[in-house]
Amino acid sequence: MIELYVDGASAGNPGKSGIGIYIKGEGKIVKFSEPIEPTNNHTAEFIALLRGMEEAAKLTNGIVSARSDSKAVVSAVENEFVKNELHKDYLNKILSIAKSFDFFFIKWIPDTENRAADALAREAIHKQGKKDGEEK
Repeated sequence: MIELYVDGASAGNPGKSGIGIYIKGEGKIVKFSEPIEPTNNHTAEFIALLRGMEEAAKLTNGIVSARSDSKAVVSAVENEFVKNELHKDYLNKILSIAKSFDFFFIKWIPDTENRAADALAREAIHKQGKKDGEEK
């Protein structure tokens, strides 16, 4: 079983943004900290889950347990519905990947249980600042 922890972060609305992905299971621990295009926090959360699921799919087609501290993202996946047009494409891609696993479930977790992914997302924002030539 793969445990997938994801988080998106944005320094502004929109602002510099990043995603953090922490995967453990199948004898592996994988960490991703990626800057993304400036966006808002909700969009960053959807992008984080999508990227995390893409990475999990490289490791297994078995059981994947995704965890996010975004109630909006978890609710959207569970209900297979999102109001915001901007997020529909992300949700459709997420649901498509979810169907490729033998078993997929997603769970909301409090921030305190998502510290690894959160730190990676914040690190990604810091990387973006460096990439843009700013001093931090």
